Amino acid sequence: MSVSARGQATIPKEFREELDIDTPGRVKFVRTEEGEIVVRPIHSVTDLRGVLEGKTDEQGRSAVERLREDREQDKASEEELRQRYASDDEADT
Repeated sequence: MSVSARGQATIPKEFREELDIDTPGRVKFVRTEEGEIVVRPIHSVTDLRGVLEGKTDEQGRSAVERLREDREQDKASEEELRQRYASDDEADT
C-alpha cells in the first residue's frame, strides 16, 4: 500500500467490507497495548470518544480544559449581554 504526499492511503475493499467501513466514511487509528496500530470505523459521534485523550493545544490545555474555559467565557458573555439589555430597558422607561 502506498501513501500519497497528502498522507492518504486507500483501504482495500476486502478490509473495508470486513470492518464495515462506509465509503465515503471515516476511520480512526488506535494504538493497542501491544503498540500495534489498528483501524476502526467511525459510525457515530460516540465512536470518537477518547480520540483526544492525552492531547493538548498550544497552551498545554486538554480538550476538557479548553471546553470548560470556553463555557465560562460564554457564561460571562451572556451575563454581560443580559446586564446591557436590562440597563437599556431601564433607560427606555
